[in-house]
Amino acid sequence: MEIRQRALQVLCIAEPEQKAAAALELHVRAATLSIATDAVLHAPPEIDLPGRPARPELRRHTEMARRSPATPHGRAVLMHAIAHIEFNAINLALDAVWRFAGMPDAYYRDWLRVAAEEASHFGMLQAHLQTLGHAYGDFPAHQGLWTMCEKTAHDIVARMALVPRTLEARGLDATPQIQNKLRQIGAPDALAAVGILDVILREEIGHVAIGNHWYRFVCERDKLDAEQYYAVLVRRYEAPRLKPPFNATARRAAGFSDAEMDWLQHG
Repeated sequence: MEIRQRALQVLCIAEPEQKAAAALELHVRAATLSIATDAVLHAPPEIDLPGRPARPELRRHTEMARRSPATPHGRAVLMHAIAHIEFNAINLALDAVWRFAGMPDAYYRDWLRVAAEEASHFGMLQAHLQTLGHAYGDFPAHQGLWTMCEKTAHDIVARMALVPRTLEARGLDATPQIQNKLRQIGAPDALAAVGILDVILREEIGHVAIGNHWYRFVCERDKLDAEQYYAVLVRRYEAPRLKPPFNATARRAAGFSDAEMDWLQHG
């Protein structure tokens, strides 16, 4: 077995729990597997990437109804939305492993670790949803998370800039706000969710740090100014412009510079 080809196979799996288990297994076995760093791989033409289940129903972000976490139903909807993000994050990390040739071994092992940790997050959230009488797929979810992956499929610089350090980094800012709301509610399931989000936030800092590291690596390789080129990529790919408040502590722990934090605040 070879890591990049197997990552593609796992990406094609549609059933969420099977995909999560396969991502975890691949990470466990990674130290004993080869990496074909220079191989140009091709996705099976008969499969639309990523493999995904028939449910949840995918909608535009603007079509998603908001629910207050003050009610048990609203908290189930909220945690389902986070589970959907984590399921997609498995796909995003696996795609980074198989799609881009010519990177150092450490790049592929880093993103495989991310895929495994995202799989673990999904498993925690799925188990939590079950305590609420629900499962992943019970509520609609938004379809935009894979869009940026498709836009940047041909450009590893853009991928590193706009997926981990833009889309994933949004979670660093949003998670503490969600946790504060859940703490105020104080219900046992809300406090259990706060604990799950503590684990996710801590590990997501590491994921964004990996994105920052490899973004700067490919910028240096291609003789690009990482800070200036990021603004170019945001415009070129119409990436979401992030809005404050920002979790400065988490972002700095993930490797954002003072200049980058200033650009986020003031543009």
